[in-house]
Amino acid sequence: MAFSPYKILSLISIIFTIFTSMVSSLITTPNNNNTSTITIPLSPLLFTDNKHNNKNHPNSSLDQYQSLKLHAYASITRAHHLKHHKAKKGSYPSIIKTQVQPKSYGGYSIDLKFGTPPQTFSFVLDTGSSLVWLPCSSHYLCSKCNIDTNKISTFIPKKSSTSKLIGCKSPKCSWIFGPNVECQNCQESKQNNCSQICPAYTVQYGLGITAGFLHLENLNLPKKIVPNFLVGCSVLSMYQPAGIVGLGRGPESLPRQMNLKKFSYCLLPHRFDDSREGSDLVLHGGRTAGKTAGVSYTPFEKNPAGENTAFATYYYIPIRKVIVGVKHVKIPANLLEPDSAGNGGSIVDSGTTFTFMDKPIFDAVAREFENQVNLTRNRVVEKRSGLSPCFIVAADNKTTSFPALTLQFRGGAKMILPPENYFSFVGAKSDVACFTIVSDEGFAATASAARGPAVILGNYQQQNFYVEYDLENEKFGFRRQNCKRSG
Repeated sequence: MAFSPYKILSLISIIFTIFTSMVSSLITTPNNNNTSTITIPLSPLLFTDNKHNNKNHPNSSLDQYQSLKLHAYASITRAHHLKHHKAKKGSYPSIIKTQVQPKSYGGYSIDLKFGTPPQTFSFVLDTGSSLVWLPCSSHYLCSKCNIDTNKISTFIPKKSSTSKLIGCKSPKCSWIFGPNVECQNCQESKQNNCSQICPAYTVQYGLGITAGFLHLENLNLPKKIVPNFLVGCSVLSMYQPAGIVGLGRGPESLPRQMNLKKFSYCLLPHRFDDSREGSDLVLHGGRTAGKTAGVSYTPFEKNPAGENTAFATYYYIPIRKVIVGVKHVKIPANLLEPDSAGNGGSIVDSGTTFTFMDKPIFDAVAREFENQVNLTRNRVVEKRSGLSPCFIVAADNKTTSFPALTLQFRGGAKMILPPENYFSFVGAKSDVACFTIVSDEGFAATASAARGPAVILGNYQQQNFYVEYDLENEKFGFRRQNCKRSG
C-alpha cells in the first residue's frame, strides 16, 4: 500500500484542533425495554464501479476478472494484516436483529443509528476487529475510496445532544491505548481532574486505514437505546468509505459493550450482482436457550496468550481436517493448531472476502482438486483473475462437477461447502471455473515459517450458512440454509 504514515499523522494533528473545541452535553435517559433479541438488517456491500453487474456491457467479462483480482488481492492483504497485526500498548435488550446486505464481491453491511436525534450510517460487518467507528464531521477526508466523497454520509457530533469526547484518564480510553496511555498535560496527583481528551487513534486494516477521536454516544437500536457507547469518530481514512462495526473479542467491540450472550448472521450470496435483498444480524443479550435446532457446534479454540495481544480479538475455530471429495488432505499438525505465540490455527473473519490458507495448506488442497477434477488449467485466466487453479469447463457448465470441500472441526462437526462457495464461473461464456480460496507466495513458504493464523475463514465461504457465535458457552455453530428471506 502506498501511503505515508507521517502524512497521515500530520493531517490528524491539523484536524485535531477542530475537535478539541467540542463540548458535549448530558446523556439522555435510556429506554428500559426488556426485549431480549435485537434484529438488524444485513446487506451486501460494494463501493466500486458497478458496470460489471450489467451482463450486456461490452467489457463485462473483463470487469469480472478485475473484480476477482481486486478481491483476491484484498483478501491476501487482509490476511497479511490479521497475521502480522500488532496491538498498541498503552440493561440492554436481550435479542436484537438488524438487516445484513451483501453487495458483489465486497463484504456485508448493517445500518446503525447514533446520536440524539439519531443519524443513520452504514457499517461494514467485521468479526476480525473490535472498534466501532464511523465517518465523522463535515471535514471528513477519504483517500482512494472509489466513491464520490461528497456522497459519503458523515456523523456531525455538534448536531447530537448526547455526543462527548472521552477524557484521557477514562477507563474506556484505555480500551484502545492500554492502561499506560500517555496523558502529557496531566499531573499524576490530579488524574481525576485531567481535562485532556483521549489521544487520536489510528487503526489499520488489510487494505485501508482510519484515524480520529473517541466519543461517547447513544447507540439507537430497535426498541432500545445504549447510552455511553464508545464509538470512533474518524476524520481521515484511506480505502474506507464506510464505517466498521467491530464484532471481535475486544472490550470496545459491539458484543462486549452490549454484554451479548451470542450473535448470529446468515450471509446472502454476493456474486457479480449488487442485490438489494438482505438477511439479519441477530444480537442476543439475555440467557440463551442452549443449542439452536439443526446447528453443528465446535468449541472456540483458546486464544493464544503470547506477547502479541492483537490476536486476542480473533475468534479461533478448531479446524482439524480439510477433506476434498473423500480424501483427507495431509496438512502439518502445527499449522492447524495455534501455538502459544499465535502461530498456526484458524480464525473466522467476516471482513475477509476469500478464505486464506497458508501456502503449505493451500498447495496441498489445490493439488488434490487438480488430481480429482481432471480438467485443463487455464493459466491466462489465473493471471488475470488472481485466482488459481482455474479450470476450463463445459460451456453450459451443467455437466461439470467438483469434489466436495469439507472443513472438519474438533468434536466432529463438518462444514460441507457447496461448490458455488469455493468455485466461481468467470468469462463471457462462464466456461472457466476458478478456485475462490487464496494464498500468497510471500506467506509461510514452509510449515515452519508460518506466522499468525494459518487459515482465515472468509465471508465468501460462509454464504448461505447460518453462523452463530455463542459467547456464553464459547462455541462456534453453523448450519447450511438458504439465507434469502421467505415471503
